[in-house]
Amino acid sequence: MTDIHDAMLAAQSFQEIPRGTLRINAFATAAREVMEPLILAFLQRHPEVHIDLVTEGRIVDIVAAGFDLGLRPAELVPADMIAVPLGLRRSNAVVASPEFLRTHGRPVVPTDLYRFRCIRARLPNNALFRWKFEKDGNTVQIDVQGSITLDESSLVRIAAQNGVGLGYVMEADVREDIVAGRLVRVLDDWTPTLAPLALYYPGRKNPPAAFTAFIQAAREFANR
Repeated sequence: MTDIHDAMLAAQSFQEIPRGTLRINAFATAAREVMEPLILAFLQRHPEVHIDLVTEGRIVDIVAAGFDLGLRPAELVPADMIAVPLGLRRSNAVVASPEFLRTHGRPVVPTDLYRFRCIRARLPNNALFRWKFEKDGNTVQIDVQGSITLDESSLVRIAAQNGVGLGYVMEADVREDIVAGRLVRVLDDWTPTLAPLALYYPGRKNPPAAFTAFIQAAREFANR
């Protein structure tokens, strides 16, 4: 049976046209960053491939859970996995609506946040998230207060746009809002660049053509 299985994998690896299903596990924020430029672009080039993308906040064993690939910050990739760094510049961002800042002013240092209404965030393990900051080697964590607690970044974005308070999100999730003036970024000197994203996977013998093509697309994306 092992020989038959290996032969099937070998046959799949020599397919001229990539086809079949690729299962990818990712943080939701990471998936949003690569959805259009990598995943959707890949599907346009390889319409016979099906991608099953599962997003969740916890880190899973992708092999035990039946995934082909994982997508996480590079610092969280297990040591026994093969990593493909994607090279995206990433950072957190503290944002608020222009009207909120006109009314309440803006924080200059993280400890100023104790005087402001903020949008609290809850982690997948149900713990409240402390906002993390760093500058010149100094790190600060702030347990903010506010009138609402949310567990999804897209909801924080909506609440911030509507003047509920200051929100702490991935910069990529609000980049277009900042450019359009719907949100204003503050404390950007306290939110340095984070570890880049990386695709990762276990070493495998005779990977299917779809898997090989996706890894090649990821490397091309990283080298743009």
